[in-house]
Amino acid sequence: MIPARYAASRFPAKLMQDLAGKPVILRTYQAAIQTKLFDEVYVVTDSEIIYDTIVKEGGLAIMSKTEHDCGSDRIAEAVIQMDVDIIVNVQGDEPFTDRESLEGVLKVFESDVHKEIDLASLMVKITDEEEINNPNTVKVIVDNRNFALYFSRSPIPYPRAKNANTTYFKHKGIYAFRKSALMDFQRLPMLQLEATEKIEAIRYLEYGKKIKMVETNVQGIEIDTPEDLKKAQAAWK
Repeated sequence: MIPARYAASRFPAKLMQDLAGKPVILRTYQAAIQTKLFDEVYVVTDSEIIYDTIVKEGGLAIMSKTEHDCGSDRIAEAVIQMDVDIIVNVQGDEPFTDRESLEGVLKVFESDVHKEIDLASLMVKITDEEEINNPNTVKVIVDNRNFALYFSRSPIPYPRAKNANTTYFKHKGIYAFRKSALMDFQRLPMLQLEATEKIEAIRYLEYGKKIKMVETNVQGIEIDTPEDLKKAQAAWK
């Protein structure tokens, strides 16, 4: 499932921006299809423009309500009547989505015989100080089993000792959910931490859900700003 909101606050209409001759959302959809990991791939959108773009190319799209707070809510609306077990959320602004990373989050559930894990998601090491301090980059800290402890737009952990050998991880916006966890998310109200940070993954933690983080070496490029789009265009060439 690829949630695709047209009126993004930081970069309106970013999903319809041109990336090497095709809109960003179409590039992302085709990248997900090309992994050959899924029974079906859908774009879930509040925009007729995005819907028509996908359908005209022979893709699958679902129209959703406009007033969702986040991608998880939009996906939950789309899958509520579907007979599915595991749902993968690929962000619409991730045209460099790759098979290796998606395989990593899916394998988490293959070994989870006791169904301890509610969600799986990706993290990648970051060393660039500007990115570590950038509030548009969501950081994550984990326990010794790689379960998420917290997500933040601030640098976490804070290096009180300036010579500390601190490792920072960026949260990549790809999730794999058990359907039950996604349905719980939809019905549970937003709490203070999520409202403060504006990070939907925090809601799962606030309600006691287990998020298994999988480390990847694939950086990719998420298109949050016009500058990101320029980087993506250069990388595509």
